[in-house]
Amino acid sequence: MTPRDTLLERVRAGYRAAYGEEPEAIYAAPGRVNLIGEHTDYNNGLVLPCAIDRETMIAIGPGKDRRIEAVALDLDGARDGFEIGGAIEPAGDEWTRHLRGVAHYLEQDGGSLAGARLAIAGNVPLGAGLSSSAALGVVCGLALSDWSGMVQAPQKLAQIAQKTENHFVGTQCGIMDQMASACASAGTALLLDCRDLEYRHIPMPGDLALVIIDSGIRHSLGDSPYNERRAQCEAAARHYGVASLRDVSPDQLVADRGQLGDVEYARARHIVTEIARVRAFSQALITGDSLAIARLMRDSFASYRDDFEASVPAIDHLFDAISQVLGDAGGVRLTGGGFGGSLVALAPAQLVEDIVAVAAPCNAGVFCPSDGAKRIA
Repeated sequence: MTPRDTLLERVRAGYRAAYGEEPEAIYAAPGRVNLIGEHTDYNNGLVLPCAIDRETMIAIGPGKDRRIEAVALDLDGARDGFEIGGAIEPAGDEWTRHLRGVAHYLEQDGGSLAGARLAIAGNVPLGAGLSSSAALGVVCGLALSDWSGMVQAPQKLAQIAQKTENHFVGTQCGIMDQMASACASAGTALLLDCRDLEYRHIPMPGDLALVIIDSGIRHSLGDSPYNERRAQCEAAARHYGVASLRDVSPDQLVADRGQLGDVEYARARHIVTEIARVRAFSQALITGDSLAIARLMRDSFASYRDDFEASVPAIDHLFDAISQVLGDAGGVRLTGGGFGGSLVALAPAQLVEDIVAVAAPCNAGVFCPSDGAKRIA
């Protein structure tokens, strides 16, 4: 069975066990891996993620009156329930805040949600930098809106999920993760301009496998220095007199540094150079230039480690070991919010086993670039 088939059976069975009947619909939203473009999203820059074949699913059926009830199958059957049609407050654990926030913003935008009962389960590794939280937010939005007869564009679902993460969960994330989960297309990466949400699908190279290496080092973006990094980027943007670091050119970065402190300057240098790397990397994917892919991923990791200080020693060790295997035949870098999580590699198929071996005991494997959120049953 595929990972989707296994998860589909689990969420169906969980709904039956919780509510004593079959669900009427099932929705799925994928996690994502970011190929390049780290922390550039909330700086209105460019990013290049792709969805992966690991998902969060919701089985849904009718509820009583205007009430949402939910069970989290991955959290020992934890429950939540709340009334809709009035003020919905952030409360409970992180998963309940995602559900409540999405319901709140759907109704705030003029929708009228129908009562529903939900069972939620997923196979996106938690804390691994693969956007389990974005998958949850997007699938909550899709399931609740579609069940209620509210047509929502994928971009709108992404924005609602991001707003929820910002204001109900407390992580000041950008829009990349949610857009990847909502708008991705199988076999491609999503080149996204986070300033205007324009995007296009870039075909993934057929001769390089997408390998994800889970370091096992867990992080929560709300508890990590993620919010601190965002504040430092915003301080640097104010110094340069721009709305965001997207508007700072490489020449301006140096020429107008003035009295900007070392830390803020390093953060700005990462963002400005990373946006340029996204542009170059997209072209390298299109042309299948493995030398450029290797160099750009290597440079991105170094910038993330040194200028953004988002790596940790165990991640550095993994990067060095995998780089020795790949040479210039492929690339590897830290992906996600940083401070733990996963590395992503684009590697020739014949080197995958060697990567898995040098990464042990960390879990490593080949993933498939997948479609965005949809109803699947």
